[in-house]
Order: sequence, then structure tokens, then C-alpha cells
Amino acid sequence: MYQYTEFDQQIVDQRVAQFRGQTERFLAGKLSEDEFRPLRLQNGLYIQKHAPMLRVAIPYGLLNTTQVRMFAHIARTYDRNYAHFTTRQNIQYNWPELSRVPDILADLASVQMHAIQTSGNCIRNTTTDQFAGVAPDEVVNPLVWAEIIRQWSTIHPEFAYLPRKFKIAISGSADDRAATLVHDIGLTAIKGEAGEIGFRVAVGGGLGRTPIVGVVINEFLPWQDLITYLEAILRVYNLTGRRDNKYKARIKITVKETGVEAFAQRVNDEFARNQNGITTLKAEHVAAIRVRFTVPQYATLPQDDAAVVTLAASNNEFARWHKRNVHAHRVPGYCAVSLSLKRKCVPPGDVTADELDAIAALADAYAQGELRVTHEQNLVFADVEQRSLPALWSSLKSLGLATPNIGLIGNIIACPGGDFCSLANAVSIPVAQAIHERFESLDYQFDIGELDLNISGCINACGHHHVGHIGILGVDKNGEEWYQVTIGGAQSLTVHDSPTARIGKIIGPSFARNDVPDVVEKLVQTYLGVRERDDERFVDVVARIGIEPFKEAVYAETH
Repeated sequence: MYQYTEFDQQIVDQRVAQFRGQTERFLAGKLSEDEFRPLRLQNGLYIQKHAPMLRVAIPYGLLNTTQVRMFAHIARTYDRNYAHFTTRQNIQYNWPELSRVPDILADLASVQMHAIQTSGNCIRNTTTDQFAGVAPDEVVNPLVWAEIIRQWSTIHPEFAYLPRKFKIAISGSADDRAATLVHDIGLTAIKGEAGEIGFRVAVGGGLGRTPIVGVVINEFLPWQDLITYLEAILRVYNLTGRRDNKYKARIKITVKETGVEAFAQRVNDEFARNQNGITTLKAEHVAAIRVRFTVPQYATLPQDDAAVVTLAASNNEFARWHKRNVHAHRVPGYCAVSLSLKRKCVPPGDVTADELDAIAALADAYAQGELRVTHEQNLVFADVEQRSLPALWSSLKSLGLATPNIGLIGNIIACPGGDFCSLANAVSIPVAQAIHERFESLDYQFDIGELDLNISGCINACGHHHVGHIGILGVDKNGEEWYQVTIGGAQSLTVHDSPTARIGKIIGPSFARNDVPDVVEKLVQTYLGVRERDDERFVDVVARIGIEPFKEAVYAETH
């Protein structure tokens, strides 16, 4: 866990004081709505369908239990007793009063948190792998590099008003669990021929109205040049990105219109002008950041715990949870554990104040006082002793957080949709709940196997529907809510030994809301009928046979 320096704290405290004054002037009528809008946006405050919405930054998804308890306090004191975890590893409050938002920000600052740059046309929260620092397949721990990027990008004066919002993701391993190729900049840590550390740099990825998979413009960037090169990309985008049309203002459109080679050349030219300058990283710079992270104290333990093996062999419920929600760790005798926030009659990613307090207590007891937020709107305890798994599982069961659905169709990703968001064309939460009920049987989910189902209430794609194995998009059709379905998407794939992502393909005309569960079940049944092996995934079957068999099955039954 990164610990603030005195300078870090000073920046956050000053921003709270600034925004308090700005809010007071707005409420007193001394600032117009147009004047206040950019000020509130850069402090994470939106005006949603029913009330303001505050988005709080969780840098690279990492939290300590003091911060989690503060989230619970804020939910009770300023909101309606709950909060919502997002696909960008942040947390949102949907019902704060505008006049009290500065008080929320002050409470957050007291535990080294803020809402700076969680909205607006700026560099947003840098995200990474929820298993960062503990995954056995890591080249480097990406948390350190994400923190370096955070410090560089926070309140950077040159990039405070970009053509559009800007998102960076970093992966510390070849297995891309950070969805780097659907970000404006995606970084993957790699080793050079002599074992030196560097980054593969991709640009121009993104979802939304024009979903595009990013393209690699630098196969090996030495770590020393990371910030200089990122700054070169941002500078080229800031100078050449379109500002005449917000739908064409993202860097993916700039790259597409400029051409990959021409864009890369502009970046290289800008980089060459500043290489070996003040933004060049040195070993002492990286070391200074690394030592600000708390280091877990690991015990010496056997690779596998005999009691856990015995329980998994005798208790099917525990065995299923262990298979889906327990993950490998680089230290013998330890594991990471996913807490599923995908539950019956609860919106995906929602958690109550009491649950937050209970989760914090469990993290203190079993996970060295830290936890992570995932891109799938779940939580992770990253440092759990294997011998503690039976007790942890029992506690999570009592809280309803031990559903063994990680990676299965029950692990639905969904944005808040039309129930809250003024941009949405359709609701997402009721559709997610209807699908969850249809596939509630864990026997059925385990038979289906790995399947990512993502739902977005509008084309902005906050639910990442484009990269769901099954993606569902809410659309407006003559003033009514309808849903477009895509299949075959994936945020991370390996094709011919190369990492890539895939945008799902639309199967045909949209469906009425009540038809969506039937459509999903027909897609699943078609898959089960044509897969060649029990472990052949839905997305792999779509890649093998195409969308036509699915399309024929769905529309033959639906229309």
C-alpha cells in the first residue's frame, strides 16, 4: 500500500479547500453552471438523473482497511447506506448532497484518498491487474509503475484540458488482466534480450461509440524513458486531437485519422526532443516510490495446506469456491481470494456500509489489512494464508460474498444504467438481475464454464459490453428500451502467440427487454450443443464457427 508523503497530503488538502470555496460560490450564485461544471468534474462530481454522483479514485484499485471503513462512514453519513464499485477500480456514491461534497472530500483526504481527475477531459485513474505484486507470472510489480504514472499525471497543467478523457492501463505480465488494449494507452511490462525491463506500448484502444483495439507503436520502451514517452504521446494528442466533435475527440480517432505509422513518427519526434531530460527516470526515483509501499510480512508455509486439500475433497461447496474464487500466489502457502459482489437482487458492484465494515474486519484478520478492486466489480484479498481458507470461506458465506461465480456467467458486469445515469438509453441493473435469475443454478453455470457477460446502458460502454463474450447494449427505439447483443468479444486473448483483444460482433436487430434472458439462454444452449470439449470456452467457439449459428438459433426462436 502506497503511503502519502507530506507533499502528497498537501496537494489533496489544498484541493479540498479549493473545491469547498468553489462550491460555496456556486451555491451562492456567484458562479454559473457553465463556470462550475469543469471545476466539479475535475473533482469527480457529476450531476446524474436524480442527484449528484461522486466518483472517488482508488489508485490502481488498492485499498487499506482504514480507507474501506471510511467508505462505509461516507455511505452512512452522506449517502443512502451503500456504494458502487466500477469497472475502473473506483467507487461511486449516487446520492450525496452538493453542499456536503466538500465534507466528503475532507473525510477522504484524512485517509489519503481523493476524487481528483475521476471525471473531465483529463488523465483518469491509472488501472492495473487486481493481482499486481502477487501474481506468479509477473515480469514486474506494476503497482510501483502505476504510482509513478499517477504522480506524473495528477494535476499536470499541460494535460488538464485534453480533447477528451484519457485512460492508461498497465499490466505486469503477459497475461493481460488489465485490458490494456482497450485503453488510450496500454503498457505491458516485458524483458529485453539481456533481461532488462521495459514496456510494450499500445495506443488508440477504447470502447464507446467507436470500439477499437489498440495498436503497438513501441515494442520495447526502456523503463527509464517511460514518463518521457507517455508525455510525448499526450502532447501529440493534445495538439492534434479533434476538439470540434466530442464523438471524434478520443485518441483512437486521432490515431485512425493520422495513420498508425504517421502518429508513431510524431510521437518519436516529440520523444527525441525531450529524451534524457528532466522526465527521465533514474533508479533512485523508482526506489523512492517503491519504499513508500508497505510490504506484506509473509510466513514460511508449505506449498499446499493439507486441511484445505481434505476439505475440498469432501465438501463440494467449498471445492467450487476454491476452484473459482481462489487464485495462485507467488509466495508458497499463500493465495489470493475473490469476493464476489454479484448476488441475487443486488446490483453488480453494490455494497452496503455494514458489508464494507465487515469486509474491512476480514481483511484485517486474513489479508494483512489490504484489498483490491477488480475490473469485474468484485474485491480481492491478495495475501491470504492457505491454512486460513476454511475460516475465511465460512465468514464470507455468512456475508453472502462467497458465491463461486468468478469467470462464470453469474459474474455479470453492468453499469448503473438508466436507473441512475442521465446518459443511459436503457436500464442495466434489472436486465442483469433477470439474467442472474435465469442462470442462478451453480450446476448450470459450472457446466457452461468460463463466460463473460457485460451490460451497458448506453454507447459510452461503462459496462465494457464490447469485450464481453456476450455483450448487451441498451438502445433507444422510438422512445422505448431495447437491447442490442454482441458475441465473441474479449478483453484479452492470445492469438498465434501474440496478445490481443477482440470486439464483439452484433448478431442482428435489437430485442425487447423481456426477451433478453431468453436470447442469452439460446446463445448458451447453441454453444453447449456445438462445443467440441467441455473446456472449450464460449468465446473460442464463436471464433471457430462464427456468429451465424448463434444468430440463426436466436432469431428462429425470437421472431
